[in-house]
Formats: sequence, C-alpha cells, structure tokens
Amino acid sequence: MNLTLSREDVVRLCERVEGAQARAYAIPKLTNEYPDMTIADGYAVQSELRKRFVAQGHKLIGWKAGLTSKAKMQQMGVDVPSIGFLTDRMARPENSAISTADLVHPRVECEVAFVMKQDLRGPGCTARDVLAATDYVLPAVEIIDSRFSGFKFDLASVIADNASSARFVGGGRPRYVEDLDLRTLGVVIEINGEIVATGASAAVMGHPAEAIAMLVNILAELGESLPAGSFVMSGGITEAIAVKPGENVVARFQDLGSVSMRFVE
Repeated sequence: MNLTLSREDVVRLCERVEGAQARAYAIPKLTNEYPDMTIADGYAVQSELRKRFVAQGHKLIGWKAGLTSKAKMQQMGVDVPSIGFLTDRMARPENSAISTADLVHPRVECEVAFVMKQDLRGPGCTARDVLAATDYVLPAVEIIDSRFSGFKFDLASVIADNASSARFVGGGRPRYVEDLDLRTLGVVIEINGEIVATGASAAVMGHPAEAIAMLVNILAELGESLPAGSFVMSGGITEAIAVKPGENVVARFQDLGSVSMRFVE
C-alpha cells in the first residue's frame, strides 16, 4: 500500500475527522487539501482514529464492509469497497430511540451481520472460509453518517472517516449459515409503515460472505486479522436512506426477522 502522507499529516487529518465525528459537523473532503491522498493514506488515518478511540476506552468489537453493493458504489461514485471498525459505543439496542442531534447526515441501510467463532486471516481468504468460521448470522441496520459536506466524498476520504461508521442495531433472530441461502434473502426497509427500499442479499458482492472475505483480505494488507467473537457487517443491501427525527424505521429480512428503531432529536 503506497503512503503519501507524512506522520504529521496523518495525525492532523485524524484530528480533523475525530472533531467532526465527536461534535457532529461537516468538513470538506480531505482530498481537497491532499489531492494525491491514496487509499493506503485513508487507512493510515483510520488506524490512527482507531488507536485514539481505544485509548479513550472504546472497545473494538468488530468491523464493517462498506460500499459493497452496486447500488452503493453508484450512489457514491466509487469503484472498490472499503472497510471500517466498529466499537461498543456505536451499538444501540433493538427498538431504541436514536438521537440525530449528534449526527451530520444520518442514513440507514440493512445488512446481514456475521458473528465469528474462529479467527480469520488473509491474504487468500474465501467466502467458504468465512462460512466455516461463522458462528451465526443476524439481521442488522447500520446508521451511517458521512462527515463530509453535502455527503460528497471519494474513497480515500471516506476510508479516513471510518467508512462513515456511526451507529448500528442488531435484532431479529440469529440463524446458522447452513440453514439459510444467504444469497437470496429478501429485505424491505419501511419508514413510518411505508416501504422505501427493497433488495436481496445477492446485491452484496453476489453473496454477503464474499464481502467478509474481502474485508479479511484488506485487514491482512493492514497487518491485521479478524478475531473469533467479532461482529462483522457485510455491507448495505439497498442504497442508504436518509432519516430524520420522528421517523420509525423497520428493516424486515426474509428468514431472519426484523430490526426496528426510531429517530429523535
């Protein structure tokens, strides 16, 4: 991975992103100031952010794959997926009220989440390896929040912003992978009882386990592996739907049940 940023630049950009996340304000995309910024630079900033969060007492509980569906790639104008880390402070309970006051551009997407029973490491990790290492899957909704002005960004900037990670809610009923066809799960997102998006899990790289394998292989490039016990989200099945206070969101998954939450100021 080719780095162009100095250590000082990485720290400076990390502080910029951390401020925008902590105080919920929009910033210009990082490549405005650093036009040569690479994907590797983005991950260097993200790794610095992760170290800071852990030092502040956050617990790293897993990872997420981002921009894994054609709908999301087209929506955001990027051509390869990304990954981000998840901490315990991003988790919200099923049916809870989620504040939008500390978010910039909140949007929801429904995802299949994997809980791992074995460590996985790349390179060369395959979807078959992922399925063999999975304890169970469950339905989840990710509340993403790009901190960039106008929700406009490029891949290096979004990776530095921890792949727009903000909040997530797991729910429904856990299922073993061998009891499901993970390629053909239908999903529906409803806001205040109206269907706003539908999709099928094959939208995520043909099979959600492919997204997890891709994530493990990116982790290997970063010198990391995926530990047993990790909670991993495989990426949005539909495009991301903007939400605002007063909206009740329910994601209904075929064979996995539903996940619900409401948004407040």
